Amino acid sequence: MAEDVGEGGEEAKAGRYGSWPQKVQSQQKNAKKQAGQKKQGHDQKAAAKGALVYTCTVCRTQMPDPKTFKQHFENKYPKTPLPPELADVQA
Repeated sequence: MAEDVGEGGEEAKAGRYGSWPQKVQSQQKNAKKQAGQKKQGHDQKAAAKGALVYTCTVCRTQMPDPKTFKQHFENKYPKTPLPPELADVQA
């Protein structure tokens, strides 16, 4: 009976390592893809930071457009007068 358990264990190991070359190949392919993306220079953080052009004068939070900025200001600081740049913005 001990022999049956040993054989089953060996069989399971052989099955588990059967995909090893595919794993190595997949890792190499992924590394090559990652290197290609780094060369292209796509940086989502930099793009997002560039899009945040409006800054709240009270809390210094950055927002992408004047409409969002006005809504933020009206909701967070209802007693504070609107900054002059938000006076003519349609919310």
